[in-house]
Amino acid sequence: GKARDVNARFAAMVSHYLFEVEFCNPASGWEKGQIEKNVRDARHRLWQPVPAFPSLDALNAWLEERCLALWKEIAHGQQPGTVHDVWRLEKPTLMKVPRPFDGFIEHTKRVSPTCLVTFERTRYSVPASYANRPVSLRVYADRLVIAAEGNLICEHKRVIDRRHDTGMGQTIYDWRHYLAVLQRKPGALRNGAPFTELPVAFKKLQTELLKKPGGDREMVEVLALVLHHEEQ
Repeated sequence: GKARDVNARFAAMVSHYLFEVEFCNPASGWEKGQIEKNVRDARHRLWQPVPAFPSLDALNAWLEERCLALWKEIAHGQQPGTVHDVWRLEKPTLMKVPRPFDGFIEHTKRVSPTCLVTFERTRYSVPASYANRPVSLRVYADRLVIAAEGNLICEHKRVIDRRHDTGMGQTIYDWRHYLAVLQRKPGALRNGAPFTELPVAFKKLQTELLKKPGGDREMVEVLALVLHHEEQ
């Protein structure tokens, strides 16, 4: 019906690529019969038998190559020649494809006092300067990107955990996000959870410095250099 509620990101994608949307009516399967047949035919051509691949990237590379080959074999049906032949004739009249659509789902989150945002029972760290402030969480299939005030401030690999027996789930820290906290509380370096994952070289240096008075403060000064210089 006319009162359908269109997903905001889907509407943004339609505007990005400039195509017209045609929706099927509820419970009207016959309106998409041709599409379902095309899906079924493609499934038979591509996935019988099902090939094996060492990675998702390898599968996608094979899939693109196989689709291009099939288009040169499959008759168009309405025009003479194959799908590839008709596409080659049509290509000069097509609009240039814009840059890829940035296909994320966006949520507004408030960063906790401990510099964390929660998504799907997993907590992710955010730079300490954004504690107790709102941020934009952009969810992709494989990663989470956090933005604030029009800038991208950090990124994490997305954790997907389908178990329901783990309470709140994991906490994913980036120790760099807590360097500003160390300036005020150098003692957090000894037992602070974010700093259990320091690189091996920093861990060795920390072990030596903590053997002498003032070692905490000296180690904090070394780590503070990461804010202005590359880690290496």
